[in-house]
Amino acid sequence: MLDVTRLRVLVAVARHGSVTAAARALNYAQPSVSHHIARLEAETGTQLLERVGRGIRLTEAGRLLAERAEEIIGRLDSAEAELAAHVGLRQGRVRLAAFPSALGTLVPAAAARLAAETPGLEFMLTEAEPPEALRMLQAGYVDVAIVFQHYQQDIDAAPPRPADEGTRGVLLLDEPVHLVTPAPATGGPGPAEPVPVADLMAHAASRWIAGCERCRAYLVRQCESAGFTPRIAFTTDDYLAVQALVAAGLGVTTLPGLCLRAARHPGVVTAPLAGARRYVFAVTYGRSPGSKATARLIDTLQQVAAQPDVAARLAPLAA
Repeated sequence: MLDVTRLRVLVAVARHGSVTAAARALNYAQPSVSHHIARLEAETGTQLLERVGRGIRLTEAGRLLAERAEEIIGRLDSAEAELAAHVGLRQGRVRLAAFPSALGTLVPAAAARLAAETPGLEFMLTEAEPPEALRMLQAGYVDVAIVFQHYQQDIDAAPPRPADEGTRGVLLLDEPVHLVTPAPATGGPGPAEPVPVADLMAHAASRWIAGCERCRAYLVRQCESAGFTPRIAFTTDDYLAVQALVAAGLGVTTLPGLCLRAARHPGVVTAPLAGARRYVFAVTYGRSPGSKATARLIDTLQQVAAQPDVAARLAPLAA
């Protein structure tokens, strides 16, 4: 049976890149780290580290074991926290990873409400795009991951589902995706005027601003479905920077509703894209039931998501 302490040492070496750095992070003596690795190699019957010049690197077997060990240790840490909460040693702990626009809208309102209702609850937040958030969830570093998936009615066979590789998801939002263009110099349409549905083809010759890798792929897919390939001039994950670039006349883009709720530049106008949606899920790992703190967080996120005015109050620049 593999020793958990030695697995922790291997994970530290993989994460920090050297025995010396791992020893420093673990507050161990360097010979102690080397001893644990040697014992782990004896237990597994295979070489886990190899020398490269003056340094070391993980072998293929070492990388495989380190990846699995990281997940195992994360789950053990989560189990310890849940058991401590269950036996009353503390009110509980809940750790959440979410993408930026959710951290700027839904999460603060939910966290404030949860803190008021559950004194003593330890609440930890991490910013992460969906792929990284799911990796953190499966490794046990967070209890809940807020993720999104895009959907285009005319292209995709069916709306996305959250479950994947042992995860369970709850739908928080089904939100529109908007075309974002510079506001006319004379001012945009008045508040009583209807907002037109966006026409991507009308901007086929424009420069485009793309976001994260998944958002960029979705943008390209939408434009190609409309009949052209977008000329992407700028790429940034920062939705504030995206809007500033659009307002300066440097390109056009698409943004989902949460980005515009979090903050809206006065120099842009928006119009919803027909059939374009972004589904936002709260995802957990493993079988139900989870901890009470995790369940309460998800309930609170659902309540906040069902009340758009709560998120809107967090964004004084929103329209």
